Amino acid sequence: MLGQLIIATFVASASADCTRSFLKAATSDYIAAQASGDPAGVTSFVRPNLTYTENTIPLNITTGTLSQPIKIDYNFSAHDTVRCATVTELIAATNPHPYVIHTRMVFGQGDGKAELIESIVTDEGDWLFNATGTLQLVTAESWPVIPKENQDTREVVQSVGDAYFNRFGNTSVVVPWGPPCIRVEGGLAARGILHNDTQFCEQVWPSTIIVPYRRYVVDEGYGVVDMFVGFPGLDRTQGQDPMPDSHLFRIEGGKIRYSHTASSCVIAGCGL
Repeated sequence: MLGQLIIATFVASASADCTRSFLKAATSDYIAAQASGDPAGVTSFVRPNLTYTENTIPLNITTGTLSQPIKIDYNFSAHDTVRCATVTELIAATNPHPYVIHTRMVFGQGDGKAELIESIVTDEGDWLFNATGTLQLVTAESWPVIPKENQDTREVVQSVGDAYFNRFGNTSVVVPWGPPCIRVEGGLAARGILHNDTQFCEQVWPSTIIVPYRRYVVDEGYGVVDMFVGFPGLDRTQGQDPMPDSHLFRIEGGKIRYSHTASSCVIAGCGL
């Protein structure tokens, strides 16, 4: 499915205008727009030729999920001043229609206008969806800014995310993962085995899946790498077609501490 849709990967160069304060203002406007169901809060800073997608499907921003008011119970945003990009996680567990949404925005060089907004919009029937479970698990975590002297480099943060997905197709890859050794997959706490002597987290992995279409947001201040990808075989009814997916990682000391997913399926239940 994903390979048949119009997907553009934008890697925007940072400009003098692409500051953290600028990007934080943009994510604040996005969250407010989604809460009110008024896309005007976002359309004020997008290019006329904006690419807007939900679950990789191109849509008109004024008629998509952004046009629906949503009661947001939790939000988190990360800001990448090098790519001039942001990612926002929204959890709406008490909304009449529960959602978990990951949204990535990419801004063009120099004009402060968004050229790409892509969202993974998950709800009932998507991969392990349970917004209440997601909210409970995520709000128990701690995501403060990491002190400058303890921050990993951008390269290290991104490499850990890549190692995670590379392991799906290569058993020789070692994924650096520490405690608490849990990944929030949909609304499920997927627990690995934490070896107390080494503090290494052992997870169960497939070995033949190549994960394509990687689009990154890296924020070393929070130890964040978010990767929008195509996940082959996620929806069993679609064969090996890559499904729209976002993985949000918190990296501390070069190891995964937290992992959240938002994964969309074509058929409710994903063929399970």
